[in-house]
Amino acid sequence: MKYIGFFFSLLFSLLLAVSLSINMASLPPLAKIFDPFKGFWQNAYSEDYNPDSEVNLAGLQAEVEVTYDKNLIPHIFAENEEDLYKVQGYTTARHRLWQMEFQALAAEGRLSEIVGEIALKRDREMRRKGLGFGAKNKLKYLKKNDPRTLQLMEAYAEGVNAYIHQLSQAELPLEYKLLDYYPEPWTPYKSLLFLMNMAETLSGDSDLANTNFRNLFGAEWQQSLFPEHPQGVVPVVAKETWDFEPIKVKEPETTYIDSIKITQLLPEKEPGLGSNNWAVSGEKTASGFPILANDPHLALNLPSLWFAAQLSTPEYAVKGATLPGTLGVIIGFNENLAWGMTNADRDVKDWYKITFKDSSREEYLYNGQWIQSRRQLETFTVKGQNDFVDTVIYTHYGPVVYDRNFKMKGKPANFALKWTAHGDSNEQKTFINLNKAKDYSDFEEALTHYAAPAQNFVFASRNGDIGIKVQGKFPLKWSGQGKYLMDGSKPFYEWQGYIPEAHNAEEINPEKKFVTSANQHPVSDNYPYFVYNNNYEYFRNRRISDQLLQRTAITVDDMKALQLDNYNLHASEILPLMLDSLNRQNKVLGEKWLARLEAWDYDAASDEMAPALFQSWWNQTEKALYASWDTEGLPISYPNKFNLQPLNP
Repeated sequence: MKYIGFFFSLLFSLLLAVSLSINMASLPPLAKIFDPFKGFWQNAYSEDYNPDSEVNLAGLQAEVEVTYDKNLIPHIFAENEEDLYKVQGYTTARHRLWQMEFQALAAEGRLSEIVGEIALKRDREMRRKGLGFGAKNKLKYLKKNDPRTLQLMEAYAEGVNAYIHQLSQAELPLEYKLLDYYPEPWTPYKSLLFLMNMAETLSGDSDLANTNFRNLFGAEWQQSLFPEHPQGVVPVVAKETWDFEPIKVKEPETTYIDSIKITQLLPEKEPGLGSNNWAVSGEKTASGFPILANDPHLALNLPSLWFAAQLSTPEYAVKGATLPGTLGVIIGFNENLAWGMTNADRDVKDWYKITFKDSSREEYLYNGQWIQSRRQLETFTVKGQNDFVDTVIYTHYGPVVYDRNFKMKGKPANFALKWTAHGDSNEQKTFINLNKAKDYSDFEEALTHYAAPAQNFVFASRNGDIGIKVQGKFPLKWSGQGKYLMDGSKPFYEWQGYIPEAHNAEEINPEKKFVTSANQHPVSDNYPYFVYNNNYEYFRNRRISDQLLQRTAITVDDMKALQLDNYNLHASEILPLMLDSLNRQNKVLGEKWLARLEAWDYDAASDEMAPALFQSWWNQTEKALYASWDTEGLPISYPNKFNLQPLNP
């Protein structure tokens, strides 16, 4: 009997050991997680621990010094740029390795490899949108046209990889242990993927939702509720005349497709994101020097999207916010100038309906001829399951995103995406050059390499100049082009080139003594090119402009206070009308709540009840309005709240 007992004890021990060493469902191997020498116990410290006093990093040309201040912000001092960016890569990986890799995998459509089937739908979307396609195009461009920038990107990657290679199993960030995988080597391609991910995050489009709206309610409603140039706006750049001769654009007779219903849409840009920036001339400041403020409102991440750092060589020293995975400071300042950005929200994504010859989709109709398409098989490694294979068809416009296998549920409908981010560009060089820029001419030269996502770049220099430029690679379109789904078989729906970079709107040392942007309409309505987006902001920018117009002897503390300003301009313009419209006999809100709203000064302080009351009332008003629309169950665009209120209330 004792042998039987021993056998069962041994069998149980073996089964327990095996079960703890393998993945059960989506759980990591528990033995690895609870291993006292390699498991999560070894991660019981902050990512911001004080690093070793000395690190041997192979391949450096000279010694590099890295110091940390009281806020644990790294300050990197190198003798040359290769060493600088190699150590930036190493230092960033030391604090943010998993964040860097996770974002690159997300952009490439590979999250299923580490989290399983839950990410497959998103992975398919990213690959069909062509984020990897765009990153590969940019890498080819760098190899051919800018080996120096590629060399610096490779130095950054070497620094990241040096950190990865020295990691023991015990030192792996906790996320790798929980998800049971090991970090891949970093490459310049991954840095470009990260930049593509930023372009995706900040490039929205409403073409297909607009198409549904127009086909349901007609062109008149569309124009009335979605005006291209609403009255009363304060654009980023307003001029009485423009100092260039615009390129002529031919406009076709038919500009959109009738009678098509699109039942599913890809997720639009996350609502609520927005940023503010401004620069004030020394003539309006107490010190006599310009002040630049930038407040980027991107999604709240843990860890933060940003990573503060100082980067220094004998030629320059720059401080500010970096993005883990890319080189240099993205928003910041050096000894001579400061710069910042807000999203410019231009329509740089267009959709084309593709007519294939037959179900094989090997040829598609264009200009009366059948054109060869390109087929690409996308294999998704799905953790815990068999591989999934998707077929993506490429046209000369770009990848076919919507088709019988994705979003269209077997329907013979194919929509291809054309997007400026797919093309050749060199955003990384923009930031490398901004880091060492000395004046406005350097600032302008750096921006010439920048394509996507479109941004409002604000600038202030030590010599007193201020300026702002709406920068990106913008398609040359006829009026209204790209607002709706277009017929990909007809050449007149093609973009007619790009607006020359020199014709992008900019303002330098204006008479008002300040420049500002907050995701609003970029230009005044006399700008000679078609400009469109369905989601411009119309309140924050007017509040900022109004405050800057009124102020003189401005201090840094004044600018901090303006960044924290809580005044609800929308409520100040619409709430009085809402209150006047009430039938007091019905007491819709109740006297208690009504009194709070009537006494409100429109400051949205956290301890004030009126802002929540107003927002709830406004949400219900919008909901009631839209509930009366017969949308036939189709997703549509909805008007901006600015276009739902009377002018000059």
